Amino acid sequence: MLAPDELKWDERGLIPAVVQDAVSGNVLMLAYINRESLRKTLELGETVFYSRGRQALWHKGETSGNIQRVVGLQADCDADAVLIRVHPLGPACHTGAGSCFFQAVEGFQTGPPDSIGAIISELEELITRRATELPDDSYTAGLFRNGRKRILQKVGEEAV
Repeated sequence: MLAPDELKWDERGLIPAVVQDAVSGNVLMLAYINRESLRKTLELGETVFYSRGRQALWHKGETSGNIQRVVGLQADCDADAVLIRVHPLGPACHTGAGSCFFQAVEGFQTGPPDSIGAIISELEELITRRATELPDDSYTAGLFRNGRKRILQKVGEEAV
């Protein structure tokens, strides 16, 4: 286990942070952290980054409500980048997209057609919100409250 001072901060005191959905494994965004934003992230249990453009701390979701609850943080093998695993409460991208990584680069495979990917992404975000927020009037939240056995039973019913 590394202490924050053992991370390899760049000459500006920053380190790249890849943010990943802890449930789906989807990469949501890339941002930068400094020592202070890392401390605030640990303190709040929510992502706090350093905005290179504004040169200030940036608490993800502070204005939009699309916070990211942190469930894990790991350094890479060189300790010069971190992976932050989160439960997102809403889209990660300022455009409203679930992930900031949605623009295909010419000449490369993009995966499923946008319509299918968009539907699956929306469904995944909704289920994640239900699991995190557990609203009283949600059938899906009720499944989560009743545990894994009930969720698997329901999946089996739907599959048949």
